[in-house]
Amino acid sequence: MRSYEIVFIVHPDLDENALNETVEKVKGWITAEGGEITKVEPWGKRKLAYAIRKRREGYYTLIEANMPPTAVAPLERKMRLHEPIMRYLVTRTDE
Repeated sequence: MRSYEIVFIVHPDLDENALNETVEKVKGWITAEGGEITKVEPWGKRKLAYAIRKRREGYYTLIEANMPPTAVAPLERKMRLHEPIMRYLVTRTDE
């Protein structure tokens, strides 16, 4: 298992329930692939450096998790196809 940081930006027009559902869905994808979540840190609504899908703001969330390397590709695919997620970044953090 390797440690990863997953940061994603969710569409700013979602209400709190839909935002929480999206975060729970991502957490579920991680655990379904055999990973374990160590930390979830919502950063809140922030201004973007440039417009994404004609939006200038988004809800940022950081998840730290331990996952097998084979879990990264399916997670990225699901995040890319999930409509409320505008951008994501999965980074390996262990040395």
